[in-house]
Amino acid sequence: MTSLISLSHWLSAAFILSGVLFFVVGTLGLLRFPDIYSRLHALTKADNLGLGLVIAGLVLQAETLTGALKLILIWLLVIASSATTSFLIARAALNRGIQPRSQP
Repeated sequence: MTSLISLSHWLSAAFILSGVLFFVVGTLGLLRFPDIYSRLHALTKADNLGLGLVIAGLVLQAETLTGALKLILIWLLVIASSATTSFLIARAALNRGIQPRSQP
């Protein structure tokens, strides 16, 4: 039984650290990519996956099923709001005349 608990702690730590890595990569994409559309893409993809991994790690540590379901619901709501917000920002940029950077 203790080896199973230890395994869940190690898996939880691995998921959380992987999620943090994706957050860092998304932040680097925000700083490095040339235009708003590329930056939005980097942020939404990396942050949603990063949050999913962090949530997976926290679900393994949840004491009750209700707590785990709440965490999953939070993740789903963040995915929906992230996609909607990114779409609205990209549409506003396009309406202002900001064109995507073309490939050289």
